[in-house]
Amino acid sequence: MNIALIADDTKKELMIQFCIAYCGIMNRHKLCSTGTTGKLISEATGLEIKRYLSSSQGGVQQISSLIACNEIDMLLFFRDPLTTKTHENREMDLLRLCDVHNIPVATNMATGEILIHGLERGDLDWRNIANPRR
Repeated sequence: MNIALIADDTKKELMIQFCIAYCGIMNRHKLCSTGTTGKLISEATGLEIKRYLSSSQGGVQQISSLIACNEIDMLLFFRDPLTTKTHENREMDLLRLCDVHNIPVATNMATGEILIHGLERGDLDWRNIANPRR
């Protein structure tokens, strides 16, 4: 599976801890991320991560385009709902694309754990599910 990783600044450490905890599962999949998040995760875990631009430089749009082209199977996007962001419209566009293309999304640790455990069990393996996207 192709998994995209994004984390708001205040959630980067939480994403790192999540990736450390589930490194054994995540290393069996192709990972991509926005720039800073990917760098921090890779340094902490040794996971191989394709890094795009940082969020402020267009990384969210790059990942959005991958979703629109059916090249992402899951998005882990740890958001900070209490911080006002100038790029909130880009985030909403990203989430809208996930809805349009039926991409599972986790926006916090709890939903992230549900998705990662489902991935481990094979519940989210698109090769085993009749899916018109693939």
